Amino acid sequence: MKQANWLVVLTLVVLSGMAAAQLIGSTRIVAQVPFEFVVANKIVPAGECVVQAATMDGKILVIRNSAAKVALMSTSSQTEARQDASHYALVFKRYGDRYFLSGIKLEGSSITYHLPESRAETELRARNASATEETLLASLK
Repeated sequence: MKQANWLVVLTLVVLSGMAAAQLIGSTRIVAQVPFEFVVANKIVPAGECVVQAATMDGKILVIRNSAAKVALMSTSSQTEARQDASHYALVFKRYGDRYFLSGIKLEGSSITYHLPESRAETELRARNASATEETLLASLK
């Protein structure tokens, strides 16, 4: 019976590690972003955007726009949704004509990666600016 309990615990640990590792390694999420956006207090120009995990736990993400020669790192946190995402997507918060990258969804996974608010977004929220959520489809590369 003790072995069965340990097997259950070990299985849960391995499964949670697998969920955290979904954006790890050579997995790159790519999207053609038609607008400039802010992440980690920096502006990323419109164009092809590539997101990839920089650490094994997926808590640090690299966001790149090679054509514009912009690359930056941002921390991330993870939440688990009730349902798996039906597609790869970059999620933005939009305040008027300003966009802020707020999350990354992975097709077939209930894990969503959330990026912290930038200073500009925090200021907009403090002024009670209304935000909408914009989802932009992405793909694996």
